[in-house]
Amino acid sequence: MRAAVCPVHGPPEGVRVEDRPVPEPRPGQVRVAVTAAAVNYPDVLLCANEYQLKVPAPFVPGSEFAGTIAALGPEVTGLAPGDRVFGTVLVGAFAEQVVVGAGALTRTPDAIDDRHACAFGVAHRTAYHSLRSVAAVAPGEEVVVLGAGGGVGLAAVQLAVLMGATVTAVASSAEKLEAARLMGATNLVDHRAGDLRGALKAVLPGGADVVIDPVGGTLAEPALRALRYGGRFVVVGFAAGEIPRIPLNLVLLKGCRIMGFEFGSFMTREPEALARGEAELVGWFRAGLATPHVGATFPLAETATALRHVGDGRAVGKVVVDVADVVDGA
Repeated sequence: MRAAVCPVHGPPEGVRVEDRPVPEPRPGQVRVAVTAAAVNYPDVLLCANEYQLKVPAPFVPGSEFAGTIAALGPEVTGLAPGDRVFGTVLVGAFAEQVVVGAGALTRTPDAIDDRHACAFGVAHRTAYHSLRSVAAVAPGEEVVVLGAGGGVGLAAVQLAVLMGATVTAVASSAEKLEAARLMGATNLVDHRAGDLRGALKAVLPGGADVVIDPVGGTLAEPALRALRYGGRFVVVGFAAGEIPRIPLNLVLLKGCRIMGFEFGSFMTREPEALARGEAELVGWFRAGLATPHVGATFPLAETATALRHVGDGRAVGKVVVDVADVVDGA
């Protein structure tokens, strides 16, 4: 099978496509013929050996995929070869075949193509639980989304609107802000245009109830200052590459809560909330209400370029690798 391989840790340009053995499923596992795989920022970090989890090289990167079940391992029930599914792994998705535990798969709705199915899981689940399970967003609240042009950011804009909130999108370009507007954002703020704190105060004079922050860096503190008393600030990630240092006197003066969402820990510690959220979120997905924005698609041969595109922060929404070279015709 063809696969994009990270032969040694380093920048995305080191990733190359080569032939690899077809993996065989073990008990409880399924082998999926991959049609499309989505690129996430942690994929870039794993290649660079800078992620919180380490994977020895060589390895096949890629964590999100969609395709068709090709083979079942022993002890797998409820699934069959030919079923369309999408799912997640730590690594291995940028390949024509991937083996994954049966429990990590979700059936792809008939009306959803594989390009959007592969791009749904990580970003929308992260955004959903940041908003619903951690921040407990209520109808009528004001939500600020940082990095609103990225995969998690656009998903957070879309889902916050579905939850009845009014959204202020903060992003770095007109293209990203336009995508956020199409997802339902009311206020659009380009943080590169000037003082973010002043811009947020202008559009939210009464302050925000919730901030969703997948960016970190220099955006976190001014966004925290934009909270009204008793607001909630949810740390999702540090796409800016810098972990901010927050003056704790702001927490004292604002009576706010700073919380974090990390998907692996949440899966282990909050299984009931995970199950409740899955029912609502996948229901929205099936109904066409929660749909990822796919901003760019690259063939498998250009996986390194796709990783660089995401690593440099140029992605609008999700970036997809067309593994089977047929996604555009799906």
